[in-house]
Amino acid sequence: MSLLLHTSTSLDELRKPIELELEEFDKFFKVSMRSNVGLIDLIARYIIRQKGKKVRPLLVLLSAKLCGDVNSSSYRAATLVEILHTATLVHDDVVDDADTRRGLASINAVWKNKVAVLMGDYLLSRGLLLSLEHKDYFFLHSTSNAVKRMSEGELLQIQKSRQLDNDETTYLQIISDKTASLFSTCTEIGAASTTEDRERRDLMREYGHNVGMAFQIQDDLLDYLGRKSIIGKPTGIDIKEKKLTLPLIYALQQAPQRDSRQALRLVKNGAKQKDLRWLVEFVRQNGGIEYSVKKASQFGQHAIQNLTTFDESPAKSALTGFVEFVLSRTS
Repeated sequence: MSLLLHTSTSLDELRKPIELELEEFDKFFKVSMRSNVGLIDLIARYIIRQKGKKVRPLLVLLSAKLCGDVNSSSYRAATLVEILHTATLVHDDVVDDADTRRGLASINAVWKNKVAVLMGDYLLSRGLLLSLEHKDYFFLHSTSNAVKRMSEGELLQIQKSRQLDNDETTYLQIISDKTASLFSTCTEIGAASTTEDRERRDLMREYGHNVGMAFQIQDDLLDYLGRKSIIGKPTGIDIKEKKLTLPLIYALQQAPQRDSRQALRLVKNGAKQKDLRWLVEFVRQNGGIEYSVKKASQFGQHAIQNLTTFDESPAKSALTGFVEFVLSRTS
């Protein structure tokens, strides 16, 4: 049975085991963003106002608490991934020419592209220096590899959207690189901040990979479910951007050739609103929704299995609940 049928777990519930630690993280994050340059400081304060869900620091700190006692190294790990994630969002908004981010005007909309790109560069450097200053070389290696993979995943997706020849194997590689790589970094360095046990670190890295895969498949599913996705994209935006994600990839394989050719033709020509309705129905009728739900649930189950050897604790319950949160979200 799919976990998508379960009652959704809220992020507020998942934060309870580390409420005090998240407050401490907020202070650490603000201090790490500061600069003596007035414009940078102004933009940093503006970014802090764009209150995100803090999913990545949550994963770092829960993983740290699962494996030991949260400490200053744990806060540096959480701050590093949040700074790097923020930098990628600032750069993404420039690339996408986005006007808003989390309900507020984007950095590029307020201060223009040049300032936004330089601010993203500043954040990247702050994250790297944070690790170097404290000799957190393992954190630095893990996050640098994630950023490399995120770039590779995005570029491979662009290549495939131009060629319109994506298959399931390539799709899974793309989402492993562009999404799951940072999730697995969060859980691995969180664990590394509180334990030297290599087996536990590896299990947490695998947990992060599996939950990250489920997260992205679910997000791609929401493009076909008539609602806005978790990152605020209107329904159908992946189709308009010629991204072949799992629901459509599977449907194209299962449908009669004539219908598959028609679907690809509509995507290639830039689907209009009536075309989007036809494509969504095409995906539904040819099992794309059902298959993707099943695939996301499989990754979710693998993530839960990664936790089985850990002792029962509020942190373990929250990490299990996070899988349910990922698989049951509808927005």
